[in-house]
Amino acid sequence: MDLQVIDSHCHLDFPKFNKDREETIQRALNAGVEQVLNSGVDPKTNLSTLKLAQKHDHIHATLGCSPHLSPKANNEQIKNMLDFIEDHVTEIAGIGETGLDYHYFTSEAERNRQIEVFKQFIELADRYNKPLVIHGREAEDIALGLSGHLDKVVFHCYSGSLETMRSIVDAGHIISVPTLVCFSEHHQEIAKGVPLEHMLLETDSPYLSPRKGRNEPAFVLDSLPWISKLKGIEQKDIASTTRKNTIKVFGL
Repeated sequence: MDLQVIDSHCHLDFPKFNKDREETIQRALNAGVEQVLNSGVDPKTNLSTLKLAQKHDHIHATLGCSPHLSPKANNEQIKNMLDFIEDHVTEIAGIGETGLDYHYFTSEAERNRQIEVFKQFIELADRYNKPLVIHGREAEDIALGLSGHLDKVVFHCYSGSLETMRSIVDAGHIISVPTLVCFSEHHQEIAKGVPLEHMLLETDSPYLSPRKGRNEPAFVLDSLPWISKLKGIEQKDIASTTRKNTIKVFGL
């Protein structure tokens, strides 16, 4: 069964791929991953993501600022990131990943700083009508409250509540299901509940592997039999619809 899919979120520029990056990219193509979205999280990876997308026609860049970085970054550093993204805005498919992470950041000051920075990236996405790729952890409802007015919002690697998931869908936004669905009961519940028209697939590689060791874009296909079983929908229809959804939201 030849299925064509898109990995809507990964980090092929990360050091874990330094030894075999080109082979990994080729393996994904051979497996049926026809396009890939690579996501920057800080100044260094925004640059390396952009270079990767410039080298490969089927790899598209989204540039952002991880909420892990924003509590530590000063205003000048944030401005430099925003300026860099703005300088390259015509070359990218989206803004992000960016957002809120309340799991690792528990103080009010850290969380307020995350919100302050997140708002600037929301404004940038709004100004250029680019989809916003959100990293939300234990703050998905707050992230939705801040960004829900945008036309195109993708909650990458969604791990929040089913209630907030329904609010995201009701607002017309997108839930990206990671390869965690192969072994996480919570993500299986999410996949079961998300309407297919609001779903993307992703690996978030090199993280969250459904196999032993490092994850990679080729493994995005591992999700298909699981989602097929959960939703009672054929794998080819899941592959086809999530592919169309990704093309539409990111304008590929």
